[in-house]
Formats: sequence, C-alpha cells, structure tokens
Amino acid sequence: MLPCDSHAHSEWSWDSPAGDMAGSCARAVEIGLPAIAFTEHLDHTAWRIALEGPYVAEHLTALADADGLLTPPAFDPAGYLAAIERCRERFPQLRILSGLELGEPHWHAEQCAAVLAAGRFDRVLGSLHALPDRGAFAEPWGLYPHRDAHDVVREYLSGVATMMSAGGMFSVLAHIDYPVRSWPADRAGPFDPKLFEEEFRYALRATAQSGRALEINTRVPLHATILAWWHEEGGDAVTFGSDAHLPPYVADGFAEAAQMAEAFGFRPGANPYDLWGRVD
Repeated sequence: MLPCDSHAHSEWSWDSPAGDMAGSCARAVEIGLPAIAFTEHLDHTAWRIALEGPYVAEHLTALADADGLLTPPAFDPAGYLAAIERCRERFPQLRILSGLELGEPHWHAEQCAAVLAAGRFDRVLGSLHALPDRGAFAEPWGLYPHRDAHDVVREYLSGVATMMSAGGMFSVLAHIDYPVRSWPADRAGPFDPKLFEEEFRYALRATAQSGRALEINTRVPLHATILAWWHEEGGDAVTFGSDAHLPPYVADGFAEAAQMAEAFGFRPGANPYDLWGRVD
C-alpha cells in the first residue's frame, strides 16, 4: 500500500489555478492511495518573480506589479474547508486530510496563527521558499543568476534551521532540498549533497530537536544521503509529499520513496495516514 500523500495542492492554492481537488481525489482512488492531505499554500512573503526568461509563469505574472514583485493573495479558509467536506462526502473510500503549507511561518507568525484558528487543519507543513535579496526576497532560482550557487544553498539551510525556532504551528518540514529544483548544473556541476554535509546536518538536527517530521518530497527525489543523515541526527518520523499541483502527479514516485524510507529504518504507523516512524 502506498503511503499517504501529505503534500498536495488544489485550486485553493493561489499558485495552482488549474488545480482540481476532486480530480486529485479521483486520481488517489484510481491508484489505490489510502489518504491524501491538501496542504494549500498560505504565504505572506512578497517576492520577486521573473518577467522574462525561462522561469516566466503567466499565472504568476498576472499577480505581480511592474517590477515583478508578487504579493500572494489572501487564503479563504472557510471556502477551502467546505470544499474538503464536499470531497469527503463524494469519496468516502479515501481519507482526506485538511492542511496548510505555511510559507516562512517564523516571519509571519501572527498571520499564520489567525488562519490556523479558523478551523481544523489536520496536516500543517512549514516551508522556506524565499531568501532576502537586494532589498526584497527571491526564490533560489531567482538568486542563482547573480549569486554563488553554493552560498545560496548554505544560506537556505541556515534559514531552515532558524525556521525551526518558530512555535508549534507546523509539524512537518517540507522539501528541505528545495534549492535543488533549480540548481544550475550547467554552471555549478551536478548537485552533490556531500558538499553541504555540515549545513544539512545542522538543519536536520534542528528539525529533529524541534520534534518535527521530515518530508520526503518526490517533486525532485530526495537524495538518499540526506535521509541517512536525518536518521543519524535523531529524526523520528517522515512523511511523503508529491507537491502535486495537478491530479496526474498525486503520489508520483511514492513506491520508490517508500522503499528508500524502509531501507533507512522508517515504517508505516497503525493507520494509513499516520507518519512513518523510526524503528531502531
């Protein structure tokens, strides 16, 4: 049995206008997934996006000003939670979890807390997407063209460790390897996590000490070395996240990810939607 997809998006995420909650549920049932969590984006950081070049996304440029500064729109918790209930009624054979992906929660604690108080959210992720950049913020892909790629990753991992000092608003660290998605291999060579072992271990140790779980994100398969370090640094649990914004990508790569998790000593819980715990 595949593990729960604990990181999926639908039309309720501001960056996913083509998302489809019902379609993702239908896909989950089709592939035999026991559970899915719709962890919609809750973002408050305004950041620069590309207005030209390979990283242009039309659905994002429509939200940006003339300088490319994007301010994420407000999240509608009531509408979202009502949609969750409709899907639960339509797909009784599937366990459907509510959730949020908090962007930089340590920078926006008050705003995040207000939304979390609006209803029940079963699975809450903490994510670092952006870093300071020339008086504003930018994602790693926006930093690589004018900064040393290795320095960007080091700053990102330091930021992850700092984020762990946030209160108990989230229980899972999402995509610790987020900078790998846009790593400039043409200039910096293939990504090798061992070049950042000290920084990865520092972030993983801070996550483990905070009592949170580590997400195995399959958007870009997590390197096995990082999962090995998670186990060595005392990590107690993992989750699995496709980061799917469209139904076809729900639980993509989960069979391989589950095998890897088992190889490093993590096993399913009593329920299919439980975290996978450490077995020593």
